[in-house]
Amino acid sequence: MTQQTWDEVGGVLPHDEFRAASEAIVANIEQVIEGKKATVRLALAVLLAEGHLLIEDVPGVGKTKLAKAMARSIDCSVRRIQFTPDLLPSDVTGVSVYNQETHDFEFRPGAVFANLVVGDEINRASPKTQSALLECMEERQVTVDGVTYQLQTPFMVIATQNPIEMEGTYPLPEAQRDRFTARIAMGYPGPEAELAMLDGHGAVDPLHELRPVSDAAIVRQLIATVREVHVADAVKQYAIDLVTATREAPDLRLGASPRATLQLLRTARAVAALEGRDYVLPDDLQALAVPVLAHRIIPTADAQLARRTTDAIVSDLVHRLPVPNERKRSPYDTRPTGENGRSAYEPRR
Repeated sequence: MTQQTWDEVGGVLPHDEFRAASEAIVANIEQVIEGKKATVRLALAVLLAEGHLLIEDVPGVGKTKLAKAMARSIDCSVRRIQFTPDLLPSDVTGVSVYNQETHDFEFRPGAVFANLVVGDEINRASPKTQSALLECMEERQVTVDGVTYQLQTPFMVIATQNPIEMEGTYPLPEAQRDRFTARIAMGYPGPEAELAMLDGHGAVDPLHELRPVSDAAIVRQLIATVREVHVADAVKQYAIDLVTATREAPDLRLGASPRATLQLLRTARAVAALEGRDYVLPDDLQALAVPVLAHRIIPTADAQLARRTTDAIVSDLVHRLPVPNERKRSPYDTRPTGENGRSAYEPRR
């Protein structure tokens, strides 16, 4: 049977079906992750934007549990890789093994041949092993012994890592970080959420009882719907201005790449669709600037000495950069409307 490659997706879903399917996934994950709805929705947005997610935080806050809950909520192939210093690249991509019966080499796929790949503690593996993910994350394919194998769709890498100051970790190189669409932090739960966690997780882990509420075919249709979300020229220019500002900031010695611009816009499309809109607003880009851009940039030595984090630098750039003049109108705004009372960002019907 021919496998569906990453650029082949299903048909576009009607608004009601899209909303029902996406909310079902979010609600299912929230059975395991308490009090982190914004984080869960962002993780789903990255999946629908055809990207990859890096979850970075201290041990014990639910990084791996979020990745597993998202994987189990979708009835598709899932593989988990525990990254360790002795892990080899062939353990990730696969290896050709000599078959004595056929007197020929046959390829045995590695853990990366799945719809959702959960990489636990990715920065505990050596840089050589980390680089095994570069091709598959960008091109949705794996090349072993000169033969290229296409990956299925959807395909997403959800990697967790501890802060690089932790003992026994290897910092991800710039090329690896740039392939992750967004980096998020779980953070500690609030008192009420932690109390609910004690009640719900005290006797049995709800992750074991989690059942799929979607499948690969539905996710492909969700992706196709996100691709159709309208982006006005003013919003595209604003995305370029945001990324360009990181390249010109005096506190940064490396700004965001053109890939960052593309993934910022793709993720904004997904967020807009999850919010029930078929068009992107500048507010979507502002909300996504830190998770999408902050892990791609490198501060100068002076900024590091001043203990300025990349999150703070990007946040400052967002506040200083002027937004397009025409904004989405509030339903309570009584000022005269523009052309036909429409927002400049809505698509022309």
